[in-house]
Formats: sequence, C-alpha cells, structure tokens
Amino acid sequence: MSGIDKITTQDLDRWERETRGPSMKRGGERRPAFATDSGIPIDPVYVDSEISYRDALGFPGEFPFTRGVYPTMYRTRLWTMRQYAGFGTAEESNERYRYLIQSGTTGLSVAFDLPTQIGYDSDHAMAEGEVGKVGVAIDSIEDMRTLFKGIRLQDVSTSMTINATASTLLALYVAVAKEQGADLARISGTVQNDILKEYAARGTYIYPPEPSIRLVTDLMAWCRSELPKWNTISISGYHIREAGSTAVQELAFTLANAVAYVQAAVDRGLAVDDIAPQISFFFNAHNNFFEEVAKFRAARRLWALLMRDRFGAKLAESQRLRFHAQTGGATLAARQIDTNVVRVTVQALAAIVGGCQSLHTNGRDEALALPTADAARLALRTQQVLGYESGVTETPDPLGGSFYVESLTDQIESKAREYMDRIESMGGAARAIEQGYMQSEIAASAYAYQQAIERGDKVIVGVNKFVQEETVRPETLKVDEGARARQIEVLRAIRERRDASAVQRGLAGIRSAAVEQRNLMPPILAAVEAEATVGEISDVLRSVWGEYEGR
Repeated sequence: MSGIDKITTQDLDRWERETRGPSMKRGGERRPAFATDSGIPIDPVYVDSEISYRDALGFPGEFPFTRGVYPTMYRTRLWTMRQYAGFGTAEESNERYRYLIQSGTTGLSVAFDLPTQIGYDSDHAMAEGEVGKVGVAIDSIEDMRTLFKGIRLQDVSTSMTINATASTLLALYVAVAKEQGADLARISGTVQNDILKEYAARGTYIYPPEPSIRLVTDLMAWCRSELPKWNTISISGYHIREAGSTAVQELAFTLANAVAYVQAAVDRGLAVDDIAPQISFFFNAHNNFFEEVAKFRAARRLWALLMRDRFGAKLAESQRLRFHAQTGGATLAARQIDTNVVRVTVQALAAIVGGCQSLHTNGRDEALALPTADAARLALRTQQVLGYESGVTETPDPLGGSFYVESLTDQIESKAREYMDRIESMGGAARAIEQGYMQSEIAASAYAYQQAIERGDKVIVGVNKFVQEETVRPETLKVDEGARARQIEVLRAIRERRDASAVQRGLAGIRSAAVEQRNLMPPILAAVEAEATVGEISDVLRSVWGEYEGR
C-alpha cells in the first residue's frame, strides 16, 4: 500500500457528517441495522486502514493461503465439476453417471441410500422402504461392479459421501479398480469418512465415537501407502450448515472436528506431514454472497495457521485447505422452483470466487425429489457458464483487497476462533459432541433463522414474499419401488454362488483385527473380494464395538 494515502478517522468523521448524515436525514436506509446471516454487523463503509495486507493475505499459493491454495488457481485449470448422484439400483445410477460424463462433468460424486450408509443389506428388515430412495443401494462387490460399468476408475475422480461404512465402501471401490487392472497409485477421489459431524448434525452413525475415529485413522494410515492420491477424509461443514448452523459455526465446528482427526492420527504415531496432504474439506455455499466468500478465505487462513503452529506441519501441502463445495440444499424452495436456479447460481459463484477445488450444483427440483436428468444437466450447465463465460476465473481471489471482504474475513476468523477455543476447553470436538454442545448451538441457530423467516425479517422469495399460486406440479424423479426386490434377488444369487468358507474367513479376519487393534483395511478388502456384504461386515464390527445410541 506504499504511496497511497490512508483514510484517517478524521476523514470518516467528515464523510459521516457532511455526506452520509444529510442523506440519512432525507430518507434513511431500508433497515435500522444490517448484518450477515451469522449476525456480523455490516458497517456503512469499509476502508483499508482495517486491513493487514502482508501477514494476513500474502499471495495466492503461499502461506497463509488466504488468497488461494495455488498460485494460478483457475488460470491453470477449472475446479472439478461434480454432480452428486445416485438412486435406485447400481444399474440405474450407472446410467445417470454415464449421462453426466457425456454432458461434461469432470468428476463423479456418489450418493448412497440410507441402508448402505448405516450398514444394513437391502434384505434387512431395517431397510424396508428405504432401498435406493436417497441414493444408490450398494450391498456387495457385484453392485459396485455394476455402478461403474463402462467407467475406467483410473481415469475419473470419484467422491463418495459415506461415513460409518466408509472403509467398506472404499474397499469395494478398490476391489473393482483392481479387477479393471488399474494402477492404485493413480486412483484419485475422496471418501467423506467424517463421522464426528454425523453425531453432531446428521445421524448416520453406527458405532460409538472412539472405535469410529479409529476406523477413520485406519483408513488414513492404509491410504498413505496404498492410495497416495486419494483424499482419505472430507471433513464436512456442509451437513452442519444444512442442520441450521450459521456460516461461522459451520467453519468453527468443521475445523474443530478436523483438529480431532489430526490429533487422533498423530496420537497413533502417524506423522502429520504424511497424512495431512490427503485431508480435504466439504463446505456449504449459501445465499449471502460476501459472507460465503469471506468464510472460504478465513477457512484457508485458519487451517494454515493451525497446521503450522499447533501440529508443526512443514509441507505446504499439509497447510493448504482444499475444499469441495455444494450449493445449499436447505435454501431451495418447493414453490416457484425455477427461482432455485438463481439461488444456485449465486451460491456457485460464491464458491468459485471463494476458491473451491471442486463443486456440485443442486438441481432446481431438489426441494421436491431427487433431480431429474434435465435438472441435473441444467445444474451442470450453470457451472460451465460460470467457468467458461463469466470471466470470474481469470485471476485468483478477485475480491481480494475489497475493504468489506477483508474485514468480513477477519471477523469470521475471529468469531470461529472463539468457538474453537470453547470446544478446546471442553476437551475437544468429540467431548463437545458427547456433551451436546455443538448440537444445541446448531439447533438454536436453526430456530432463530426460522423465526426470522416467519416474522418476515428474512425474505425468501416465493415463500414469504412475492408468493403466487401454482396450479401445475413439476415432473419429478420417481424411484422405482421395485428396487428393493431386485437388490434382494442379486443378494440371493451372490450368497448361493460365493465360497461360504472364504466369506467366513474374511469376516473372522475383520473380527480379530478389531479385537487386536490392528488396521482394519486389509481384512475388510479381503472380505469384500470374497463377496462378503456391507451388512455382514458391519454386523461383525457391531458385535465387537456395539452401537451408539446418541444423546
């Protein structure tokens, strides 16, 4: 900033007195006070005297990575354009993946149904009514083969949203890649594998926290040597935000969970610079454009400082916060659904200007059902227009230096640190979750947000303002109710043809590894290759660790 005169307090006083003051007397402003969705006050004007340029910002690709994790960002390559998809059977989902690839998506993102997520096979009584409904049903290696039929796993990056059964689903993916003859050193993608946020915000957990975190670190340790390009965990603020948190809470609780995972890995003897480069993050992109951009920038800076100062990470790859973003599902309205296209565009733009490495854009009809093929294509086209036509990709961190954005970035970082310090004083993220702290904070924010909507203080276009009658219901995707019957038939055929003794040996290997505290990934991989099912493997671990009942 050398050579530029700084704005002084006297200058601000003069502006307030001579310019803003008379304007306010003539008509005032729309509201008595302005604030972000996190409650951060928005001042009438921002000036550069509040910004610490060199230490807090630096340059793109350099510590503390506020301005981006790579020096050229999208000037070199665009973000990975993913479309989260999965429904019904593996065969139906495979058709959607091939459609998306033909439409130009550059990465796959797999949604699994609830039985798969909580470790029940499709023929289990607990699976009735849920098979294939919110994602694809995967029971065995046969389903995984079908899911990726005609898709070379070595040539595509795949993200899998799976947590409690993440180790088993990754093992299935690896087993299919091996059958394809893939070089595992070149297999790339991400497994969510973030169990702590399940206890806090989402609920698809199986086992108690301690053995669940052990599964996380087992996967981290195994991938370090076996899948070096695989992101072993995608620490997710997305579901925390979907549950009703503010942007500040999303950031704080996500990084607090991340600290818990890194600490657990270090405690079991893993070197931080060995595991940190394979850690990624998953954030929500909401409507408050500037707050979201500032949140992503603050996240990078906070993580870089945490990794350097708390964990002693030396590598730049360990200090970089790389993240996938998804537009806010909870913000979509079931009324006037075309308006959701605008919401998604604003949210996607925030993620891009905020420096994401990967992005999913929601379909306009997702407040009603899983997206139709046309809605998914339009969502992908939204990314493509932003990437190839908007010009926002031409320079890293295009809002860097904005007085407002820099001030907001600083404030979000400060408020997130306050939350993280509180969590640390409680004994860390796992203890805070066990005491219900994160859950209660999220619930309170969700309640306050809903109250603001019902009072009309928070305008939702087409919901509490600009409402109109709609007489035609849009066509939506309907999942075939016969999905469960077809899955059960596949399971029956597998159990008839497979080598039962090999399956039992595989399951016994999992049990002994769980009891003896050995890494579970090798025996899980052996078991799925012997055609053991997701439910059978989960039941073995249930018998050793029990199930978590929650608060």
